[in-house]
Amino acid sequence: MSDPHVRMYSTSMCPYCVRASRLLESKGVEIEKIDASSAEKWQEMEMASNQSTVPQIFVGDLHLGGCDDIYALERAGKLDAILSGEVTTL
Repeated sequence: MSDPHVRMYSTSMCPYCVRASRLLESKGVEIEKIDASSAEKWQEMEMASNQSTVPQIFVGDLHLGGCDDIYALERAGKLDAILSGEVTTL
């Protein structure tokens, strides 16, 4: 299976965004980082995730949530399977 596209809505001053990026990058994942600083991108993020905090992380069409959510997936041993495309639902 090919690795799914990973995108993350974030802002430059968000420590949770930095932490989430570090975890994903430690997995060798290439991340499309979308700067949610503008009102347009923030609204796009809210529409896609139904959340109003950053980061918001997507793997393909699957919304993983934020920083705490991906760390919980990592602790549960599920993050690698999602990032590899083996798992497509939560």
